[in-house]
Amino acid sequence: MTQSPPRITKAVIPAAGLGTRFLPATKATPKEMLPVVDKPAIQYVVEEAVAAGLSDVLMVTGRNKRPLEDHFDRNYELESALTRKGDADRLAKVQESSDLATMHYVRQGDPRGLGHAVLCAAPHVGDQPFAVLLGDDLIDARDQLLSRMVEIQEHEGGSVIALMEVDPEQIHLYGCAAVETTAESDVVRVTGLVEKPEAAEAPSNLAVIGRYVLDPAVFGVLSTTEPGRGGEIQLTDALQQMAADESIGGPVHGVVFKGRRYDTGDRGDYLRAIVRLACEREDLGPDFKAWLRRYVTEEM
Repeated sequence: MTQSPPRITKAVIPAAGLGTRFLPATKATPKEMLPVVDKPAIQYVVEEAVAAGLSDVLMVTGRNKRPLEDHFDRNYELESALTRKGDADRLAKVQESSDLATMHYVRQGDPRGLGHAVLCAAPHVGDQPFAVLLGDDLIDARDQLLSRMVEIQEHEGGSVIALMEVDPEQIHLYGCAAVETTAESDVVRVTGLVEKPEAAEAPSNLAVIGRYVLDPAVFGVLSTTEPGRGGEIQLTDALQQMAADESIGGPVHGVVFKGRRYDTGDRGDYLRAIVRLACEREDLGPDFKAWLRRYVTEEM
């Protein structure tokens, strides 16, 4: 009798970055806490993990990231004040973040790259497959990317990465995958990975975006991976080794994502994400879109 693969329940969210592109706003406020409409960006990411069935969340943090822990903790003084006022709606919003998932935290004492941040999660994850969600990438809740990746991993084993087609002149901003097609139109087999190649050297226009479902064998590879681009331990380099040798944790597949993604690590995309999500809100959208039309007409 074939043993079924272990069910994935753990998600790792690296959140130790300094957020230098958003200075001076991030001088004292973690970039993950910058609001996207009326929720911090990091809450959208945790909600995505929970929606995919991953209720055990480890956040890899650094110095000055205490507000992340506070946001997902109870605030009894605020809750008491809202209760006394009879403000049930705002009370529910405050309690929502603390009830989302079982949250854990570990510090990445020395910021040595994404690969090192993932390696910090090894004691918590153990020998089970797990997901990694980067806090700068917001995936629209209507697009079930992570759930699809979990499904592929549970069926195929190994690791699964999220890929998205980008303009060739933008590929130098991403990890890039060399791939082979499979019987499923949205799934490819990854045969190689290159971190931020120049357009002429890129094996495809498929960029790696911030969602991964990884076999725990990645920890062993990361522990011996030398610093790569930027002097950091790159997760892409470890996955390249695994893609080249399936005896290390099984195959690497990619899910080609064609849905809605917001890069909140980029100032322009961050503003666009706020506008798009605000326009789609029932409580804000009608008035906001009417104002936006008038503004664009008058200014343009």
